[in-house]
Amino acid sequence: MKIHVTQKLLPLIAVLLLSSGCSTKTDDPLESYNRGMFAVNEAVDTVLIRPIAKGYRYITPDAVRSRIGNASDNLYEPVSMVNAFLQGDFTQGMTNFWRFMINTTVGLAGMHDVAATVGLNPRREDFGQTLAVWGVGSGPYIVLPLFGPSNLRDTGGRVADWVIDPVSYALRQDGTDWTLYGVRAGQALVARERYLDPIDDIYSSSLDPYASFRSIYEQRRAAEIKNVNSDKPKF
Repeated sequence: MKIHVTQKLLPLIAVLLLSSGCSTKTDDPLESYNRGMFAVNEAVDTVLIRPIAKGYRYITPDAVRSRIGNASDNLYEPVSMVNAFLQGDFTQGMTNFWRFMINTTVGLAGMHDVAATVGLNPRREDFGQTLAVWGVGSGPYIVLPLFGPSNLRDTGGRVADWVIDPVSYALRQDGTDWTLYGVRAGQALVARERYLDPIDDIYSSSLDPYASFRSIYEQRRAAEIKNVNSDKPKF
């Protein structure tokens, strides 16, 4: 069945434009809900997700985790390419295109970042950033079930990325979604393992972890929209 991506995205963009009011002001009108969902996510992470990530780190050698992480990152290059083009950044879009082509082939399914050795450095772009470039405000801060920190614009952007992701369509060619679900679960595990230490540090050092995660998320997103490198953990 032919997918009309543009038709699917137009209603989403319209809702975001109307709901955000093009506001970029930091505020937390949903704080009561957010803190409740933050507590739920923390409990699920403590009981289930964090132990699995620690187990993955324990049984998997550093070199193997690095290769798996590279392959996971490589699967996001097509989404970054599409968003770079939508933002009017043709150079970055072509960089993402060639990174995907080179690393998928010469880099053995993305396990080796060969493209970086020839000056094609990674830069992730998503539809939340694209909406920001188009002038859509962030809207209120939102803590999503399981996915964690977000805002209205980035939540809509996450949905749009699922729609436009060519890899998602390719992984559905077996007639089911199970391959897609398995790959996405693997990517989530890789991401959680990467941030075991910084997340643990926040919980151990912050008097208000909720506020710390919110601040880090907002600062990181602002930096990503401006294409500024940041060493802060991404949530």
